Amino acid sequence: MKTPQKFASVHANVQNHFDLERHLTDRQTYKERRSSCLMVALGAIIILMTLETDVLIAGGGPAGMMAGLLFARAGVKTLVLEKHADFLRDFRGDTVHPSTLRLFSELGILELLMQRPHEKLRNPGALIGGRRVPIGNLFTYFDPHWDFIALMPQWEFLDFIAEEARRYPTFELRMNAEASDLLWEGGCVAGVICDGRALRAKLTIASDGRSSILRSKAGLSVIDLGAPMDVFWFALPKPHTVENQTTGVVSGGRILALIDRGDYWQCAYIFAKGEIDELRARGLPVLREEVGRIAPLLADAVSALDSWDDLKLLTVKLDRLETWHLPGMLVIGDAAHAMSPIGGVGINLAIQDAVAAANILARPMAEGRDVDPLLSSVRKRRIMPVRVMQAFQALAQKRIIGGVLARPSGVVRPPLTMRLLSRHSWLRAIPAAFLGFGIRAEHIRSPDSGQRQSAG
Repeated sequence: MKTPQKFASVHANVQNHFDLERHLTDRQTYKERRSSCLMVALGAIIILMTLETDVLIAGGGPAGMMAGLLFARAGVKTLVLEKHADFLRDFRGDTVHPSTLRLFSELGILELLMQRPHEKLRNPGALIGGRRVPIGNLFTYFDPHWDFIALMPQWEFLDFIAEEARRYPTFELRMNAEASDLLWEGGCVAGVICDGRALRAKLTIASDGRSSILRSKAGLSVIDLGAPMDVFWFALPKPHTVENQTTGVVSGGRILALIDRGDYWQCAYIFAKGEIDELRARGLPVLREEVGRIAPLLADAVSALDSWDDLKLLTVKLDRLETWHLPGMLVIGDAAHAMSPIGGVGINLAIQDAVAAANILARPMAEGRDVDPLLSSVRKRRIMPVRVMQAFQALAQKRIIGGVLARPSGVVRPPLTMRLLSRHSWLRAIPAAFLGFGIRAEHIRSPDSGQRQSAG
């Protein structure tokens, strides 16, 4: 039912009520009560009108914020709901790959993004069985504007997108606002329930992460591809170096990823799924000793781990939805396909989803057209890149990570592929293209309404 119809219905009901009451009171009291009640009803309708939007995006992560920016840029009235009070959460995906950097260049804001704190990773390598395996510059053949991976704290990245999106009058971001359920009308999704209030929208986009509430409320089925490991994330201090020293360490049935964040290491301690209770039972001192043994460069720094609260558990998932949409609703990002940490591709695939959604839907929405018939096109566009990357991750989990974790002792040798990459620079173009851009990388094709306002 449209808002004017709602107002007419409420007005009529109130009027009928007071017509029946008229004979019970004097005329002046009757008029005062009726006027007061009608004003309350009018206020309620005004509130309902302000809560309606064209696109409602649940979840202010990379997919949700990028979608919010692009739909608002196209002139579509857009509301993003983020359940937290800010973006300050540790150990979120922050490897911004060339595919994402190129998109910001196409938007004309890459230089602004690069003013935010970040580190540039060009020369990844690994320490395997005590042997250093340098891979060299993977991105030699890329445009110099994006021939690196930007290691940027996710709160900086999301804050930048929010700042840019706010330059468009059609954009609104609400913090401390969690979508807890779907709003249904006639078998179609008509918005969400947020803090007990109904928020209506022509299109609802669920980008509320790998544990998506809205995905569950929609009853969409998930294909679980499985993962043999989980991860403890923690930070350890380090001196700042000119060259970024991000590396991986494989030794004695353990895998440790060390991300150089300038003045600290962001560490990923990878262990077999189901082993967490055993690790906790052994105690934190044993874990500290093991980290120092695996990566001797951390031997002194591990003393910074004072309690288990300093370690954040990531339960690794690898799954995807069979269907990404319902009438009035689209699912993107981790809510549509949870990625393994392998390759650091998750944030970038999520952003590719947002770009594809805007490319397909933003112009029709700006023109006032019904986009329900187009929702399946977003999945059709993105499912092949997701399947290919997940197949690669599943293979790496099984053949490499699962194999290492299953052998707590024995000699560990660098895989043949890594040895070849370290010897032959021309071979590096293959993993560079795959990890840097993936399959079917998106470009910005959604319209620009020209409403961008100057900063400040």
